[in-house]
Amino acid sequence: MTVNRVQPPLEVVLTDLNAKVVEAWRAAFADTPGIEIRKGSILTEKADAWVSPTNSRGLMNGGVDAVVKRHLGAGIQLRVQRAIRDRFGGRLPVGSAVCVPSGATNPKFLISTPTMEQSSENVSETLNVALACAAAFQAIHRQNSEAPGSIRSVALVGMGARTGRVPAQVCANLMWTGYTLFNDHCFEDYDDLRSTIVAQLDDIENAPTGQRVRIAPPERSAPRR
Repeated sequence: MTVNRVQPPLEVVLTDLNAKVVEAWRAAFADTPGIEIRKGSILTEKADAWVSPTNSRGLMNGGVDAVVKRHLGAGIQLRVQRAIRDRFGGRLPVGSAVCVPSGATNPKFLISTPTMEQSSENVSETLNVALACAAAFQAIHRQNSEAPGSIRSVALVGMGARTGRVPAQVCANLMWTGYTLFNDHCFEDYDDLRSTIVAQLDDIENAPTGQRVRIAPPERSAPRR
């Protein structure tokens, strides 16, 4: 079952130190309003939430995860892994996310979403970036459903573009796909989100190089009895 999205406007910042990723974002999101794009570190962004690409175990030992852990302190990994254990049995599937208090005032929340199963895994031939980006925004839906207005701004980096070795243009286009799905729809659970994305992007390799693919939200299901 899915539910329609009713959320206040969300400020979204895309920021990365990789100039190629920033340039690719500017092309992919050129006709998308409400997106701020800049070159820089996520650590300098003032936002209610930061999104950190992670692995399924929530081990923050590489890439942006490690940078965020050094900045927020070792306790952030403990909170992320506790949430993964409590909600997902200790292993966070790609296409899922957890949102935890950061222990800081900026950001107030950290959203961890895996782009890979293991640390430093090559995910350049997968749909993991789209799954992770969509899951991150789904986590915002869930948090704002539980505490309305608690996340009004979010900062994201280039998912999978560093340790995951995803080419900049592919990263940008898949993130656009995940973001536009967030604008169109809110899913009740991550299984529904994953099945929708995989079903529609399964033959993406047959699309022209560089083409953005917009996912059509499923029709609203009848209420469960």
